[in-house]
This record gives sequence, structure tokens and C-alpha cells, in this order.
Amino acid sequence: MNIIINGEDKIFNEGDSLKDIIISLQIEDKVMAAAVNMDIVKKDTWDSFIPKENDKIELLQFVGGG
Repeated sequence: MNIIINGEDKIFNEGDSLKDIIISLQIEDKVMAAAVNMDIVKKDTWDSFIPKENDKIELLQFVGGG
């Protein structure tokens, strides 16, 4: 299924959870927040949240700097 991740089209398996997607992108240690179609998805529900075809997912990372 096609999902838009941070503005880029990506293909994932039907039924993949948000957590599965984050793991497949190899960024599970970096993602601090996720929004699907502009709605925040709480981290404790990532393993049960199943995105749909053409959902727009924003994965946010906190970056420190000075």
C-alpha cells in the first residue's frame, strides 16, 4: 500500500502497523512523535495503529542544537 511519509511516497505491506513502518525505516530510536493525516498518534498505540492507503504520516524527531 502507498503511504506518504514526511512528503515522500513509500510502499508498505497491507496491515503494517505504524510501529512496523517506523521499524522498517530503521528510525525507531529517533522518532519522538507521529501524526497521521494531521492527527497525533500516541506512542503507546503505534503497535496497534494500522494506516490506510494514501495516509499522510509525519514522523517527528527532536534535534538539539545551539
